Amino acid sequence: MSATPTHLDDPAARLVEQALSAVPVFDGHNDLPTALRARSGYSVEGLDGDRPELHTDLPRLRAGRVGAQFWSVYVPSTLPEPEAVVSTLEQIDAVYRLVARYPDTLRIAYTADEVERAVADGRIASLLGVEGGHSLAGSPGVLRSLARLGVRYVTLTHNHNNAWADSATDAPSVGGLSDTGRAIVAELNRTGVLVDLSHVAESTQRAALAASTVPVLFSHSSARAVTDHPRNVSDAVLELLRDNGGVVQLTFVPGFVSTQVAEWTRELAAERERLGLAAVSWPWPRAPRPGEPPAEAAAEFLAAYTRETAATDERITRWLAEHPRPEATVDQVADHVEHAREVAGIDHVGLGGDFDGVDRQPVGLADVSGYPVLLRELARRGWSRTELEALTGRNVLRVLRAAEEAADEPLWPTSALR
Repeated sequence: MSATPTHLDDPAARLVEQALSAVPVFDGHNDLPTALRARSGYSVEGLDGDRPELHTDLPRLRAGRVGAQFWSVYVPSTLPEPEAVVSTLEQIDAVYRLVARYPDTLRIAYTADEVERAVADGRIASLLGVEGGHSLAGSPGVLRSLARLGVRYVTLTHNHNNAWADSATDAPSVGGLSDTGRAIVAELNRTGVLVDLSHVAESTQRAALAASTVPVLFSHSSARAVTDHPRNVSDAVLELLRDNGGVVQLTFVPGFVSTQVAEWTRELAAERERLGLAAVSWPWPRAPRPGEPPAEAAAEFLAAYTRETAATDERITRWLAEHPRPEATVDQVADHVEHAREVAGIDHVGLGGDFDGVDRQPVGLADVSGYPVLLRELARRGWSRTELEALTGRNVLRVLRAAEEAADEPLWPTSALR
């Protein structure tokens, strides 16, 4: 029996149960494919049981009342673009193998109607989101090929600029979008692939909102007015998003939702710089070679990761003991959700947890089972069932459907091809 019914004597819990029974969570961003590459060499075994080393497994997706998931097929923006294309294809393959391994729980979906049918059949609809325009290698043909594989959004940048778009966490280069970037936005619109503006600079957000003829998405971002972080969205852009018809899927990343965590992170980085220490890097794990057991590739990565993280200078160890990391809270996430609703409107908010994409999440939202905890907090703040349903899934379904209807050449696979 799930944990939810034990709370149904609470009016907020009853309201959340009603909302989730009608519209389960449609989350904008989960990095399980990358976690599987690193931790298991892309083996998808064992996800129908407890996987405490991950934020995500199938029982906890069910407990979190997730009905649809954009799986991020992320690869680092530091990879050369041709290598990024290969790694992106490997990530896409991992999602398809994951769904094929657990057909009683997961189902690939390409359209809003297919999402709704999967949910009605008791499956978790699985969609693909490419996190970073470097995965296109500047090629319209690659873009269209990814669309034919079922990719439904492309985040224009990741943490670094590419040749045609500026990132939120890099020095300005092209001033937002170049002419090539605007042409890529037009091709995304034409083929029915959503433009995702998480990770991009505000100049890029404004340029893309001006260029896109279709509602856009922020797959995992929060509100800059609540926490001043470059990955968050300003009120001015939230107002433009409202006019565009798009959705911001509020994320749970502690440094984005908690000013205290953001300040601690900046102070730690400044201390490392003062001591002349490089930032701790996360080595991109290689995929298994033909015929190689997945566990061997995973063991190689884990050894390299352990060496990197174990090499902590004793001065940093002392600093960490004197400056314990603060924890983000459910209340802080709810503050971001409420602010975005206040500025952009109830029709323009959603959820994008970024599970398995960060080392830890807020207290109470430690893994994918936590969505009802946040929703109960919002219900206690006066959110109605209709408003909760808009947040959990109706808004992002509307945007997905709008992209489909506006497409001149929809390229996602059809039922006849499966």
